[in-house]
Amino acid sequence: MISFNSIQELIDLANERQSTIGDVVLEYEAESSMKDREMLNKSMKDNWRVMQESIARGIANHDKSLSGLTGGDAIKLSAYKDKGYTGGTVMMAAANAVGVSEVNAVMGRIVACPTAGSCGIVPATLSAACEKNKNSEGEIIDALFTAAGIGLVIEANASIAGAYGGCQAECGSAAAMAAGALVQLAGGTPEQVGHAVALAIKNLLGLACDPVAGLVEVPCVKRNGFVAVHAMVAADMAMAGVKSVIPVDEVIDAMDRIGRSLPRAIKETAEGGLAKTQTAKKISKRIFGK
Repeated sequence: MISFNSIQELIDLANERQSTIGDVVLEYEAESSMKDREMLNKSMKDNWRVMQESIARGIANHDKSLSGLTGGDAIKLSAYKDKGYTGGTVMMAAANAVGVSEVNAVMGRIVACPTAGSCGIVPATLSAACEKNKNSEGEIIDALFTAAGIGLVIEANASIAGAYGGCQAECGSAAAMAAGALVQLAGGTPEQVGHAVALAIKNLLGLACDPVAGLVEVPCVKRNGFVAVHAMVAADMAMAGVKSVIPVDEVIDAMDRIGRSLPRAIKETAEGGLAKTQTAKKISKRIFGK
């Protein structure tokens, strides 16, 4: 029976089987859930359909959230995508990520991948990459299983929850999942997937979770856009041959230790960071009356 507790074990299994990490994860899911591969593939296709629907709604969204803090920014980014410094593909990824997060803020349907607060990063990057490279649905599904395996390892050895590990646990994990999936989508090796994961996490270590008024809107929505771009750069670095000096599983261990040591005030409590700025206090009072 297939089992893994680290990214390196995933890499080794993929190399032994001469398969992708996504295929290893699919086989693991089939064995552990006692469901056949066809059923699991269908379930992942359904997830991808929901992701695409949330992107489409997000980049056309003019609605403000109930708090009035977010809404309408994805459509601005989409309209600007060919005018900026970074190019259409990168800007579209940012727009997609912000859009999905805006859909979440107005209680729309999203895939928490791995969490609602970081829901835009994986679908946004894969959608932008697919549009650029014309990947098949099968390739996308394989990449999503790769992302799922990365998320499983991080959850087992660190955390994906902002309340436990700060935003490095939410957006950091999503960046890792997206970066690994993008490498898979580009035909990279299992080792390159591992380097992309390490590179993505390393540069988000210690990221605070400090939502204004305790809502998953500021800075969360725009942060999804920034981190989607971050994940794409990590994937490009790995595909270019750049390697992480610190092995990926040691990076995940560092993420766990940093998360444990972060002050409670910046772990989704709205007691520190941006949530305690003068403007944030006024916003909180306007929304909640205190």
